[in-house]
Amino acid sequence: QVQLVESGGGLVQPGGSLRLSCAASGIFFSKNVMGWYRQAPGKERELVAVISGGGSTNYADSVKGRFTISRDNAKNTVYLQMNSLKPEDTAVYYCNARNFAVYWGQGTQVTVSS
Repeated sequence: QVQLVESGGGLVQPGGSLRLSCAASGIFFSKNVMGWYRQAPGKERELVAVISGGGSTNYADSVKGRFTISRDNAKNTVYLQMNSLKPEDTAVYYCNARNFAVYWGQGTQVTVSS
């Protein structure tokens, strides 16, 4: 059974930082492209960042220079370090695993507000 479990969301002030984690089980983790997506109220889900098994990364233009995606294949975990957070970063953040199939986590809420 595949599980992706996100953690680390919460309420933070503008300019603050959060680190999201996603622990995966039931997949050959190092073979999967791992990603973070987000969905704000009334908007479609959008890509935030992805990282290949070898560590190649890609980011949405809106988060370049502020967010960093990383992975620890030994711990089957992917991370999203979010700095200089803005109110427009408020969304539910979802972990995604992709190889021959696509899997999603349950999401974690990130709220950026003063």
